[in-house]
Amino acid sequence: MLNRVNRVALIGTGFVGSSYAFALLNQGGTEELVLIDINKQKSEGDAMDLNHGLPFAPSRTKIWFGDYSDCKDADLVVLTAGANQKPGETRLDLVEKNTAIFKEIVSEIMASGFDGIILVATNPVDILTYVVWKFSGLPKERVIGSGTILDTARFRFLLGEYFDVDTRNVHAYIIGEHGDTELPVWSNADIGVTSIAEWTKNKEGFNQADLEEIFLNVRDAAYHIIERKGATFYGIAMGLVRLTKAILQNENSIFTVSAYLDGEYDHEDIFIGVPCVVNRNGIRQVVELDLNKEEQEKFTHSVKVLKNTLEPILKNVES
Repeated sequence: MLNRVNRVALIGTGFVGSSYAFALLNQGGTEELVLIDINKQKSEGDAMDLNHGLPFAPSRTKIWFGDYSDCKDADLVVLTAGANQKPGETRLDLVEKNTAIFKEIVSEIMASGFDGIILVATNPVDILTYVVWKFSGLPKERVIGSGTILDTARFRFLLGEYFDVDTRNVHAYIIGEHGDTELPVWSNADIGVTSIAEWTKNKEGFNQADLEEIFLNVRDAAYHIIERKGATFYGIAMGLVRLTKAILQNENSIFTVSAYLDGEYDHEDIFIGVPCVVNRNGIRQVVELDLNKEEQEKFTHSVKVLKNTLEPILKNVES
């Protein structure tokens, strides 16, 4: 009887994809990793390069470049393919280009007989997660977008810096669109077991404007990084690896991923960044935060922006 091993199929070996593969290898996140890209030479070169690092890796990983037929036995497909965000572009500007790319990709994935979980990282991630769900026909629980996991990580990092505490002890969330209409949930933000509001009382020279500046730096971080180096990839790659391990190891961990709402937060028929329990079956449940009135209004605005963007796209998806 053969031992069952975890297989991850990575589609797209650009900046994000290759960074994800490198981080996954370094953390021993899966037993098998297949790299798939329209540029076969690039994916072959990445596989060769990664294999040469195996003697230094924490565990054995079989890595090769392949094609869509390798998705058949994959437990998880990670989608990082697509057009990149250029300086001056918003994530939503990419929607038509990447929807067309994804229609072809998802068709190939499902034709292989794939029946696992799809993790989407390409922008605009909320919109593309929705169209992947539509194109694939998979249950909504098994199509997950990276959502606001990176925004939440940036938020926690900056709050940790500001209050001089380990970022891993900061429990705060960014929800909504992974983009310009996202919002911080200050009403549910804690450090350790104490609310941010209590921490500010003991912060010497505290100014409420400091917290607003932190959020603005979170929201606009991608633009700042793109101006400096052309793309963001290390942070999201590490976030994707963390999600991968939570899925494959059945952790029941909570992440602010892009998930389908079916009445949660008083909204439905949209994929958007919210805290969710993630395990081997995908999204086990959406965690509903108790938002205050202002936060609920901002979240509703974010939903409306995404739905307005999605509406013309859906005509092509459903035709």
